[in-house]
Amino acid sequence: MSLFLTSRRVRGGLTGLAVAAMVLTTAACGGTTRGEDEGSSSGGDAAGASADPDAEIPADLAVAFLPKQLNNPYFDVAATGSERAVGEIDGEFSQVGPSEASASSQVSYINTLTQQGADVILTSANDPNAICSALDQARSGGASVVTFDSDTDPECRDLFINQATAEGIAQTQIDTMADQIGGAGQVAILSATANATNQNTWIELMTEYAAQEYPDMEIVTTVYGDDEDEKSFQETQGLLQTYPDLKGIISPTTVGISAAARYLSGSEYKGRVALTGLGTPNQMREFVQDGTVTAFALWNPEDLGYLAAYAGAALAAGQITGEEGETFEAGDLGEYEVGADGVVVLGEPTVFSADNIDDFDF
Repeated sequence: MSLFLTSRRVRGGLTGLAVAAMVLTTAACGGTTRGEDEGSSSGGDAAGASADPDAEIPADLAVAFLPKQLNNPYFDVAATGSERAVGEIDGEFSQVGPSEASASSQVSYINTLTQQGADVILTSANDPNAICSALDQARSGGASVVTFDSDTDPECRDLFINQATAEGIAQTQIDTMADQIGGAGQVAILSATANATNQNTWIELMTEYAAQEYPDMEIVTTVYGDDEDEKSFQETQGLLQTYPDLKGIISPTTVGISAAARYLSGSEYKGRVALTGLGTPNQMREFVQDGTVTAFALWNPEDLGYLAAYAGAALAAGQITGEEGETFEAGDLGEYEVGADGVVVLGEPTVFSADNIDDFDF
């Protein structure tokens, strides 16, 4: 089920309730929005090429999905959305990726996709810079590159599909935690990898927002579970041993929050230490129902993957070039608009609690 309760309108101007769907302010110039003086091209097209909104999507478009790591529940759901979109345009879908979410682990897969002549590469970056050289080669070879979930340096891609604004995601997590601990006390962050672009942006903004809005909330540390279940579980245990007065844990990663919930649910800290962050309803349902977790948030990752695939197809067809103000159709999601710096915003995440979690299945 989609998270969106809004109509299928152009999403470039969405405003949030708890989350303001503005253009991601941390993004710099996108690959397809650079001027000719920078001598770049995107997706194999000459710089400055004009969009043709009526262009047909090429037959048998080869779309490759490259997540941070395989067998990650979040990316499995996103891949389902991308595969569905590619099927709707009669393209060819493939998924490849590393088993571990390390900084350079995606490079060899990008190089192979370039050699195989992929038309579109959809990727969530483990590091903002580590895969840039490989992506540049892919684009020089004619591929359109769309990042989603976690961006590269914007010079290395054509579009970024942002799940929501970084500010909104950060504020939602801090506000949710503050509601649970009365706005005061020690809070720790359990992140994914140390180089993850999205995680680091959210953490920086969470720290700033908490200091401004909740001066009695102290973020004592950030630890990294590397998006591995067992390591995240162990890091949770370590946090509780190191900080006996800890009031809450924020984990802005689906692997981390579910591992932390599993540890808390079987420990003396259940009901004493609050946990929130970003997770999927199916992962977190049992922990909401047993009282371990009160509330958490997420957008629909299936919609994120679906939108990324349609954006890549629109680029490959020449329907858009990545310029601000261009629009394209994204199947069942309707029309979207390219924002500043080559960013397309999916929409607004939902906060899940016992009141609504059973309304969602992903």
